[in-house]
Amino acid sequence: MDLGRLMHYIAGGTPPGGARACPGCRDPRPPERSMAVVLPGGLYFATESAVWTGGRAFYDPGEPGGTPARAHLLTAAQFSDIAAQEMYRTPGADLDLTEVLTHGRARLGPGRYETLVCPGLLEGLPVVTFTAPWGRADVPGNPPSAPYLRHLAAGLMQAHGWSAARAAGYLAGCAGARGTWTPEAVLALLRAPGGPADSSGY
Repeated sequence: MDLGRLMHYIAGGTPPGGARACPGCRDPRPPERSMAVVLPGGLYFATESAVWTGGRAFYDPGEPGGTPARAHLLTAAQFSDIAAQEMYRTPGADLDLTEVLTHGRARLGPGRYETLVCPGLLEGLPVVTFTAPWGRADVPGNPPSAPYLRHLAAGLMQAHGWSAARAAGYLAGCAGARGTWTPEAVLALLRAPGGPADSSGY
């Protein structure tokens, strides 16, 4: 959701707090448009990120409720290259989107971000994202790291206009984070120097 974070996938580079550099997309242009959306389903944290340490964020469309997200108008090639980078692969090959656009879901492989989901249309265009082949109840939770939470909160605040307190409460309440992170602890992260709620900028 953080446009600055997305641009590291598109143009390349290492995001603040990250441990790996992104090679970038074949097409380095920014998205033509971006808008806030709420997807049916839930967000949870699990597995271990090599970039951030701590749990990764996954989308489970089968969970109750809604997941605040951000839709970016990208080319199919850019989406394919971003998906490749999420799997630590070299971008350059286009994904076959036929199955996900026809059936709403396509498992391209066993990897953590190799299952494509199309929860619907937005202004006549398909909304496509990627997640794990498993659901929230199938894997143990793992709390996310502080830098990762900062990026997620920045995206919520940018895209949805949420306050820092609302973003902190939402993230602390997600499965995997709940019980380890409190809203107060996440809010302190966001208000710390360099955080998205720091008056000096992010």
